[in-house]
Amino acid sequence: MPVNGAHTIVYADDADAARAFFRDVLEWPYVDDGGGWLIFTQPPSELGVHPTGADVTAGHELFLLCDDVEATVADLRTKGVEFEGEITDQGWGRLITMLVPGAGKMGLYQPAHGRP
Repeated sequence: MPVNGAHTIVYADDADAARAFFRDVLEWPYVDDGGGWLIFTQPPSELGVHPTGADVTAGHELFLLCDDVEATVADLRTKGVEFEGEITDQGWGRLITMLVPGAGKMGLYQPAHGRP
């Protein structure tokens, strides 16, 4: 049987605040698996495998994608989302760091690379 999905985990010091962010700010659909344990539907995703190097060790990262990073940042700011720094052009996309309440930093970018 083929693999038919991926389950992403965000570890949070304040899980309730992080869950509220995905539920109320990003408005992702979810199910409550009991006791407030929310499982969210994610937008379509992609997986890139990058080599390690002098500044990069093996591991995992999560970035959220959008079609228009300026418009998305402006919309999220009206909902109280905070960002670190400004939008930068990385070549592979236009990136900004978003602060997820209770869960730290997460990249948000508008891809310039091919999309599957």
